[in-house]
Amino acid sequence: MSSKTFADARHYDLIVAPVITEKATLASEHNKVIFKVAIDATKPQIKAAIERLFDVKVEAVNTTLRKGKRKTFKGTRGVQSDVKKAVVTLAEGHTIDITTGL
Repeated sequence: MSSKTFADARHYDLIVAPVITEKATLASEHNKVIFKVAIDATKPQIKAAIERLFDVKVEAVNTTLRKGKRKTFKGTRGVQSDVKKAVVTLAEGHTIDITTGL
């Protein structure tokens, strides 16, 4: 296994999924894309992964960590897991079309 393949696999492990919501769509008008990322991912790792996977220039990465909650659904108790999201600001002229996938 070459080092490039290993690096790409690690990047795919960091970026879990794009967030497709109304708020994320509004943010895309300002060159921002929102991703769910691994809980232990750091901002420099997220920046490197996005730049490598999508071939774009990243200006900034902001992260939020939403703690899990206890929820009851139809009488069944459950726990939502923790979710870490990254708001990635792209450089002017760069875009990511998250609807096409990787």
